[in-house]
Amino acid sequence: MNNSSMNNSNMNIETLLKNLTLEEKASLCSGEDFWHTKAIRRLGIPAVMMCDGPNGLRKQEGDADHLGLNVSVKAVCFPTSSAVAASFDIELSRRLGETLGRECQAENVSMLLGPGVNIKRSPLCGRNFEYYSEDPYQSSQMATAYIQGLQSQGVGACIKHFAANNQESHRQTGDSVVDERTLHEIYLASFEEAVKAGRPWGVMCSYNRINGTFAAENGELLTDILRTRWGYQGMVVTDWGAVKGRVNGILAGLDLEMPGGSGSLINDAKIVKAVQEGSLSMEELDKAVTNVLQFVEKAASQHQDGYIFDRDADYQTAKEAAAECAVLLKNEGSVLPLTRETKTAFIGGFVEKPRIQGSGSSFINSARVPNIAGLIQGNPEIAYARGFAVDAGGTEACSYAGANTQNAEDLDERLLAEAVELAKASEAAVIFAGLPGSFESEGADRTHMDLPANQNRLIAEVIKVQPNTVVVLANGSPVTMPWVDSVPAILEMYLAGDGAGEAAMELLYGEVNPSGKLAESFPLRLEDTSAYLNFPGEKGVVQYKEDIFVGYRYYDKKAMPVLFPFGHGLSYTTFSYSNLTLSADTVKDTETLTVSVTVTNTGAVTGKEVVQLYVGEQNSKVRRPVRELKGFDKIELAPGESRNVTFTLDKRSFAYYETAIHDWFVESACYEISVGSSSRDIRAAAVVQVEGTGYLPLTVSLETSIGELINYPATAAIMEQLIQRSIAQRHGSDSAEAATAAMGEGAGDLVAGAMEMPLGALLSFGVMQEEQLMGLIEMLQSAVNGSGQK
Repeated sequence: MNNSSMNNSNMNIETLLKNLTLEEKASLCSGEDFWHTKAIRRLGIPAVMMCDGPNGLRKQEGDADHLGLNVSVKAVCFPTSSAVAASFDIELSRRLGETLGRECQAENVSMLLGPGVNIKRSPLCGRNFEYYSEDPYQSSQMATAYIQGLQSQGVGACIKHFAANNQESHRQTGDSVVDERTLHEIYLASFEEAVKAGRPWGVMCSYNRINGTFAAENGELLTDILRTRWGYQGMVVTDWGAVKGRVNGILAGLDLEMPGGSGSLINDAKIVKAVQEGSLSMEELDKAVTNVLQFVEKAASQHQDGYIFDRDADYQTAKEAAAECAVLLKNEGSVLPLTRETKTAFIGGFVEKPRIQGSGSSFINSARVPNIAGLIQGNPEIAYARGFAVDAGGTEACSYAGANTQNAEDLDERLLAEAVELAKASEAAVIFAGLPGSFESEGADRTHMDLPANQNRLIAEVIKVQPNTVVVLANGSPVTMPWVDSVPAILEMYLAGDGAGEAAMELLYGEVNPSGKLAESFPLRLEDTSAYLNFPGEKGVVQYKEDIFVGYRYYDKKAMPVLFPFGHGLSYTTFSYSNLTLSADTVKDTETLTVSVTVTNTGAVTGKEVVQLYVGEQNSKVRRPVRELKGFDKIELAPGESRNVTFTLDKRSFAYYETAIHDWFVESACYEISVGSSSRDIRAAAVVQVEGTGYLPLTVSLETSIGELINYPATAAIMEQLIQRSIAQRHGSDSAEAATAAMGEGAGDLVAGAMEMPLGALLSFGVMQEEQLMGLIEMLQSAVNGSGQK
């Protein structure tokens, strides 16, 4: 491939900084228009283009917007991130990134705005379809592969929305109030590994405040954490329109304001004025300009002519991905797969009007969207009944039956009756149900988890006359299923992109074996969710009071029943697990632990299984989940075939975020290593003793509890000696043997009761004189200091 005229790999940024005027430097900190950076032609600095993603290329020509309102070029819509996450397929995520990278090269696009890795705190978030998971480990692994795939083609990824952007309500001005441990352990962890391992060219800061400070001017977030702790060296760009105080933003670590245009010129002038007045140093401005120029240089030097946007080939990739992402939630009596000879009723408005993507800035102008109606046309064994209006009896129903509610209700009744009659006359029924596009969109949260009432009623009525009923769902996040106990088979397609229709047919008829797993829990009802009482907040402030207990961490901790658990997904075959082996019974947190397990296909057809590894600390001194995902691998096995699956666990696999040291910390404890087919389907487990090599800081005072000192390694021996001596003296002896005997006579209960007693109480109970106690405190503090922790 020949380099295009855009190629400018000879940019010397140090020289450019010397030759740029103050005004030109300021101008580079904002875009030229909606999608392009600014060019400085006299110095050979080109403009480069960014476009919305992440599940397709939304390149707009001419008038542009960030909400998906204006038409973009014809492209291929791939499965949304919620669907891709359900594949649990790292290589699939990488392949999608590579495909999108080639499309971007063909369209002269230098950066695709994605992936979105915000945690699914509540099923109600209107943009959940664009995010991966409720689990930060799973999310970061899928995002890392996507970033690496995209950037392998010389196109930058821009991971978003940094950070704690977990709802659409008040997203422009709202304040996410979240404690330090929860922020790092859940919400930042979803970004951390993707930033460190994926090394995206861009990070997009979110609109919202985090603990009172807007992300766009949050120095702790953009500099202390992102750059200093994580080592990020790329560009930080605003979400479109998210800039606040422009000068404060540069001081905090924000580089590029988007969109550009006339509005940004005001902020450019503010930058110039701040430098002239001394409130912003040239050095700070140069940092931002350097980050922008490094992005432009990468884009210019890695762009190549010769790429072709092959929409037909990429559609095939989209179709294969859609099949890989589908989750078989239920299949009682092996209703699925269907046979081609089965007389089947296909029912539902989505047969004609498929729901394949979410609404907003990620909306793709698809070049090709095969619907189910077209795929079944001419098939004598499949008949179609519409059953319901897709928009839940609103404008669509009125357009068919007239402009009043009564006519819409009449239409629903007529469609329902036709569907029930067809189902009754068939051998099986497949109902294509889901959420209308208006239910899930950027800019608005859902208010409930229910399907439209006319769809729920249809399903309930059809199952009465047709026991072999399958429900195929198209939705971006969990829905309630009041009919779940009656319907034998449920196939979750999520929002599966252009190939959703063909993929669904292949799955229903067994040409492809379902292999997806849920990357989010499906609760029984909205009231069961951990964020229920604190979503979307009040007066623009949302309190993350559920702490670290998000999704399955919450449901498993409470042993709460769910509709379908995290990691759940069935297959047309079965798998067994055996020979779980750990490389050691005891390890230090500076060492790694290897875990292996044998998985066997015990069924009759080839299939794929997602082997999931969870870690849970036993008897932790801090609140921790029952288990947390720390590894997964998707493998394909022929009938009777076995494979050994291996995982490697490191310090982070056992650690929690400790606010006392503002870092990750491993307690010395026993940890259960479990592997299985979901968080609730554990097939094998083993225990390892992990020795934490660090100590938490401790200042010994009159308020320090006896239990805290007994459990602190450096002071444990001193406290044990003190307790033994105190018990022995209480029983008239000064020997350890007497103390041990006394313990057997019930003094142990006394010791247990004293665990929460502060040292100062030793004075109150006459155990020590003040001089003795102060000497003890000095001795204990000396032991702490000698352990290496101050």
